[in-house]
Amino acid sequence: MSTSTERYTDRFERYADRHPRAVDAVLVVVLMACTIVGSGLTRPGATPPQRDTTVLVVMGVSCLALFGHRSRPRTVTVVNAVCIVVVTALEYVLTPLLLAPVMVSMYWLTTHTGLRTARLYSVTTAAALMATSAIFDPTYASSPVPRSIGYCFWLLLPLAAGSMTRLRRAYVASVQARAEHAERTRDEEARLRATEERMRIARELHDVVAHHLALANAQAGTAAHFALTNPQQTKKILTSLTDTTSSALRELKATLGLLRHDNAPASASLEPSPGLARLPKLVSTYASAGLTVTVTTSGEPRPLTSGVDLTAFRIVQEALTNAGKHAAADSAHVHLAYKESRLLITVTNDRPAGTTEVAAAAPGRSFGIMGMRERAHTVGGEFRAGPRPGGGFEVATSLPLPAAALEASWDAADDATGEEA
Repeated sequence: MSTSTERYTDRFERYADRHPRAVDAVLVVVLMACTIVGSGLTRPGATPPQRDTTVLVVMGVSCLALFGHRSRPRTVTVVNAVCIVVVTALEYVLTPLLLAPVMVSMYWLTTHTGLRTARLYSVTTAAALMATSAIFDPTYASSPVPRSIGYCFWLLLPLAAGSMTRLRRAYVASVQARAEHAERTRDEEARLRATEERMRIARELHDVVAHHLALANAQAGTAAHFALTNPQQTKKILTSLTDTTSSALRELKATLGLLRHDNAPASASLEPSPGLARLPKLVSTYASAGLTVTVTTSGEPRPLTSGVDLTAFRIVQEALTNAGKHAAADSAHVHLAYKESRLLITVTNDRPAGTTEVAAAAPGRSFGIMGMRERAHTVGGEFRAGPRPGGGFEVATSLPLPAAALEASWDAADDATGEEA
């Protein structure tokens, strides 16, 4: 029932917003008819009042003044209050029909200005009506309390209705504002997600293409160097070159599969995301390109989440790629340190001090350093890269170990539960 009433109320308000003058005109005509009927009513056993021109003119002015309620609600309320006081002085019975214009003006005053202002006007009008009735109506002295309560009730009733209307309009406005905000937020979130996905795919493509092309270039150069002096080594390097290009094609196909818009199985990755488990294979591919890589581990290795595992592998891969491509180093060292809640990864390469600045300059301007930093920050880690004091270049990152963080959160939850108990 309430839903149906609200629906009809919404329709009427929308129509009133589109055709305000037509609605006002109909309302004024209805109120004039009410006042004409009300002016002929009297108390039981009393002589009906004479409908002279004065009361009709006064009530006509009262009704016509309602056309200005949108621009001057206070003036309209004052005019209606004066008119009803005049009608009371003419000894007419104040029925709800005669009070209808002033009640409507009080309602609009509440909706336009607020409850505090309308309450002041309503109390003032009620006091004026009681004083006028006490002076001009000889029957008022016989029942002053019921008459006064009746005046107050009929004049305070539109205040309650106007307050409900204001609250309802404020609620509807807040709902619309929230809907518009949610729409804007949804669009912004969609754009943000699209940007993040584009950046993630760009990082993946950069890591795959830069790593494999740099490695293939180094392997091809090494094979050309040994082509005449060591055919067996050349054959071995060319075989590794074939494996490198095949791996590049597989990873490119898996990465580009992320750009599909459907959810078909064909759009899934063709192989699992790489992680530190593939580090030995990565090291062996660099060996065929002439870069000697040593890996050391301290602490007890622990399982990583897929995101941290992929980030760790890509950072090591990119750091080794930069070491062989930009610094032209012949050796590099990877150190994995498992701490209580962090995984520390350090990739260093040695280079004579006199050429350190040149070697360090190129990686600092490449997209590789930027991509490694973004990857580390995405999973909540830290990243640092720069020349070493004794020569060479160092890439260091600190990645969170989620298992330890989860245990810490469980401990904190247990402590909180114990405190509550």
